[in-house]
Amino acid sequence: MNIAHRASALVAFLLLSSVGLAASTVDPSATVDAEKPDPTRFQPFRAEARRTTGSVVVGGQTIQYQAVAGTLVVHPKGWDDVPRDPKAEATASGEAANPTAEASMFYAAYFRNGPGVRPITFLFNGGPGSATMWLHMGAFGPKRIVTATDVHSPGAPYTVVANRASLLDVSDLVFIDAPGTGFSRIGGRDAEKAFYGVDQDAYAFAEFITQFLTKYGRWNSPRYIFGESYGTPRAAVLVNQLQSDRSIDVNGVILLSQILNMDLSPDRPGANPGIDTPYLTVLPTYAATAWYHKKLPAEHKDLEAFLAEVERFAMGEYATALAAGAALPATERTRVAGRLHDYTGLPVDYLLKADLRIDGGEFRQALRIEDGLSTGRLDSRFSGPTLDPLSQRSDYDPQSAAISSAYVSAFNDYARRELDYGDGRTFKPSIGTYRTWNWQHLQPGSSPPANSRQGANVMPDLANAMKTNPTLKVQVHAGYFDLATPFYQGVYEMQHLQMPASLQSNIEFQFYDSGHMVYAKDSSLQQLHDSVAAFIRRTAGAAN
Repeated sequence: MNIAHRASALVAFLLLSSVGLAASTVDPSATVDAEKPDPTRFQPFRAEARRTTGSVVVGGQTIQYQAVAGTLVVHPKGWDDVPRDPKAEATASGEAANPTAEASMFYAAYFRNGPGVRPITFLFNGGPGSATMWLHMGAFGPKRIVTATDVHSPGAPYTVVANRASLLDVSDLVFIDAPGTGFSRIGGRDAEKAFYGVDQDAYAFAEFITQFLTKYGRWNSPRYIFGESYGTPRAAVLVNQLQSDRSIDVNGVILLSQILNMDLSPDRPGANPGIDTPYLTVLPTYAATAWYHKKLPAEHKDLEAFLAEVERFAMGEYATALAAGAALPATERTRVAGRLHDYTGLPVDYLLKADLRIDGGEFRQALRIEDGLSTGRLDSRFSGPTLDPLSQRSDYDPQSAAISSAYVSAFNDYARRELDYGDGRTFKPSIGTYRTWNWQHLQPGSSPPANSRQGANVMPDLANAMKTNPTLKVQVHAGYFDLATPFYQGVYEMQHLQMPASLQSNIEFQFYDSGHMVYAKDSSLQQLHDSVAAFIRRTAGAAN
């Protein structure tokens, strides 16, 4: 569902026949890979793998696959420069301690049986601090959880079905849990400092991918990176690290619900005064949300045409008004407030009191306050009871509350029953790293800023990756009802990458009448599969 005026930008950040199993180390008869125990290394999850088999029907074709659920151990940058003396590091009990930080990163890989070298796609969610059960069980794994479209899903038992939109028809898949999340673990000295940051996190994923390509003999496979939400800035830094630091070119980067410049977040732009762009780029999503909930003063039958109109207003009259600041005449302020009312459904007096600037939490609280409801953040089609009617901002996300239990329960059951992994272990859907995350980022050719979420910007990383590898293709996917990473924000970022205009043709867009997790809607999931599959077929060359 592409808006017409974006057609030229379509060719103008959550993926991806047969695996060359003979060329890999996959052995169906084996159950566990175990290296000789080393008391100075991570225990007890070091370099293990559980193997199972299965099949799934995609596009009317039955695909036989082998699944590998396991871990790889990675270390932070510079770890091998640190002296390692197990005797000197021995504890009082005489047991050797781990002198350096390391992470045991969990993955679930799916290899299609048969001859040939197939593309391989590395997939991850974001957070930061989220496991990758969402993409795994919601989008592209061989099984998926069924949840309600815009209301709270009923409790267990949940429905898990064969996934006819799995990407196994075009690519082998590797779902990766970030250090400390899911079944991944961290340990050693200063482990959180070593892995919980923009650059540290991307380096760990680069280490993982490098090891994986060697372990499974996939160095000559077309390579893809799929990131969702915070996984999109991770993907931007990661692809640049792979190509610039390791000489590992990537065929394609796929970004779902992207945010590369944290200054553009609609959550609390007021915390960074003087930066008005977030109010502009989120306005089309406010309009889509108000349209969905029938809160607009006028009827608009064509959503895409309506959003195109809102975009023109946002980057034109609205941008001019906000740029004027206190110099904006009162009559013009009132007129712009009226236009905002037309596009958001919010009362004119409320918009004037807010100085024409509404952040995401305020909008979600105000839109349906008369109904006693708060609107979803990740998917604004959802609504739930307002926790505090007197609050300025919504205190929770009804969409997250509506589906999280289903995903957590489904993955725990699936991993233990079908992947034969996780016995006696705790799965961590998310960990509390967001507020302590190290947002310092060393952009290509520059010095790091202060450690603040404001100012963290990885747009230069993606631009650098595209300049150093002009064949790199990027595909952007976004939902109209995403108030966490608004769809037009992604368009704005892509159109402002610092690179030759000719490279804009390496970027393409796809938009959905869904939310942050576009795949949570069945029709959008199929659309997502078809778009990504076509992208991989076009860019993988003879391998596919």
